[in-house]
Amino acid sequence: MPRHATGRRLKADPKATICVLKVALFGDRTIWRTIAIRTDQTLDDLHAVIFDAFDRFDEHLYSFWFSPGGATGPDATRDGVEYTSPVEIEEHHAWGEREFYDASKTRLSALKLRPGQKFSYLFDFGDSWWHELTVEATDGKPGYGRVYPFVMEKHGVSPQQYPDPVE
Repeated sequence: MPRHATGRRLKADPKATICVLKVALFGDRTIWRTIAIRTDQTLDDLHAVIFDAFDRFDEHLYSFWFSPGGATGPDATRDGVEYTSPVEIEEHHAWGEREFYDASKTRLSALKLRPGQKFSYLFDFGDSWWHELTVEATDGKPGYGRVYPFVMEKHGVSPQQYPDPVE
C-alpha cells in the first residue's frame, strides 16, 4: 500500500460500519474491484487501497469528486465537490478558484454515502486514470480481527500504470 501523505490515523469510532464500494475504470467497466472500508476511515485510506487494488507502483496526486447531479468521470469536475490529496490542497488554495477539501481529514461517515450513489476518483492528473465508484452497502458490521480497508474481489486485469507508447 502506498504511504499515506499525512502518516497519521484518525481515532477509531466504535460506531463505525463497513462500506462496500465497487470501483470500476471509467471507460472500461469490465475492470473493477470491490472494496470494504470502515466508515471511520478517510478518503486518503480509500485512495491507498484503490492504488494497491489496481497494482499501481508510482504515487501521484489524486482527487475524489461528488457531483450533485450524479455525473461521474471528467463531467463530475464541473459542479462536483472535490476532496483532494493533502499534498495538492495547499496549491489549490493558492489559486483560490474554489473550495477544496483534504481527503486525509475526510471520513467516509461525513460523506453520508448511500447505496446506489456514484462518485469519481482521479488518480494521476497527467495520465488521468478515472474511476467510477458505486456504493453497494453502508451498514456492514466490522469483522473481528479484520484489517480495513481491503479488496474483497477483483475482476479483470489491471492495465499497466504506464502503457507502452504506440509507435
